[in-house]
Amino acid sequence: MRFYTLLVLPALLAGTQPAAVTSTPSTSRQVPAGAFPETFETGSKGAYETADVALSTGPWLFTNALIGSTEQDHKTGAHAARLRAGGKLTMQFDAPAGIRKITILSAAYGQDGPSTWELWVSRDHGRTWQRNGLPQTAVGPTLLAATFAGLANEPLRLEIRKTDAGKSRLNLDDISLETTSGPVTAAPASRPAPASPADDYFKNRNNPAAPANPTAARPVRQSPIPGTATDNDNLLLGNPSGATSDPANTTNYLYIHPQYVTGYNAQRGTPIWTSWHVGRTDITKNFPRQNDFRADPGLPRQFYAVSPQSYSGSGFDKGHNCPSGDRTATLDDNSATFLMSNMVPQAPQNNQQTWAHLEEYTRAQVENGQEAYVIMGSYGRGGTGKNGPAQTLDQGRVTVPAHIWKVVVFLPEGSNDIQRIIAGQARVVAIDTPNDNSIAPQWNQYLTSVDAIEAASGLDILSALPAATQAQLQKVVDSGRAR
Repeated sequence: MRFYTLLVLPALLAGTQPAAVTSTPSTSRQVPAGAFPETFETGSKGAYETADVALSTGPWLFTNALIGSTEQDHKTGAHAARLRAGGKLTMQFDAPAGIRKITILSAAYGQDGPSTWELWVSRDHGRTWQRNGLPQTAVGPTLLAATFAGLANEPLRLEIRKTDAGKSRLNLDDISLETTSGPVTAAPASRPAPASPADDYFKNRNNPAAPANPTAARPVRQSPIPGTATDNDNLLLGNPSGATSDPANTTNYLYIHPQYVTGYNAQRGTPIWTSWHVGRTDITKNFPRQNDFRADPGLPRQFYAVSPQSYSGSGFDKGHNCPSGDRTATLDDNSATFLMSNMVPQAPQNNQQTWAHLEEYTRAQVENGQEAYVIMGSYGRGGTGKNGPAQTLDQGRVTVPAHIWKVVVFLPEGSNDIQRIIAGQARVVAIDTPNDNSIAPQWNQYLTSVDAIEAASGLDILSALPAATQAQLQKVVDSGRAR
């Protein structure tokens, strides 16, 4: 196989999330064979202003970016790209069809803090762009390889975007693209390659090789590809609705964030369900609540962009599915919970008392030595907020659910979680609440079974477990008392 430079679309790993972008595309041209990897060893750019740069692979547009060669630039040769807030590296030419694997090295510049970056890909010569895969975080001075797996049947070009707004700067180097023929020329990496590209991709996005930095201490969340989920995976217990990452699947779209995974219904403007894992490292650093409610730019561009204004004056809260308090390990983690794609219209009493008490209870169990797998969702149509009943918000674009439910699977902290669940170590707490402002504040008044929630919602909530284990766990109604 031959390597070229490109950030590939992880179409097999996560749903692509189209977004409108773009300006005038450059004239279509294909990269010459053998031109990659892009090492930034040719070309010169010493300032951050926007400009085209002629590199060995072809012309790239640098936005808030330069080519660095100082001792503070972490690099494999004499040069690396350096990006600051709003920085982008954009290919102004097409790479050939048949891309199988892309590898990119990244590190924090100098002694700067972490930087978050994303890969975007265009299939139409730079006219429109789609985000591929999940955000990556560069932590510390060691260049780490992020690998994106996928299959492309047409020419592609890529854009790397620094997405956080902080003052930290980012180094990128040795962008490699693997096609289906020719010898493999692997980009250097700081550790041995894992067994599969999928594992490599998901491990690198959490930078487990940089334990000295507290933001790198998050548990590894592995690929949600069926059959590959491992401990702490946000989808360990299954995909309740069989959601897919096809943007044409507007009523059951699989949307993967590092912090949680959602089955999203664009016709309702809300999640069907959201699934996540909570461990001690997710909640002990206590980064502050960001409160940056905003429309989600990562959803397919044809989906209606629900915004905070969609809920304005409705009498319903912007109710988190994955709560802010479950993601306080980093500012980025917490901020991700305020995307409007993580919200449902929730009666204030339901959200601020009943639901808040269950969330606090869950975190208290985690602080006392448990870990938790949480699945939350909603169903039905029509709830009662502080202004009275309503069926929809925002001129019918956002459906108010009739019921909001949650299933929490508690385990003592440990490994081999699926095996321990099968062995009978799990405790399952399930509640189903009416979306009504007169709801009681005690969550344990709404205890039910997983079977009952499945019957009401039409979902298969613990689908990754063996049938016998599902049958045993799903019929139980918990007592609501800590063990």
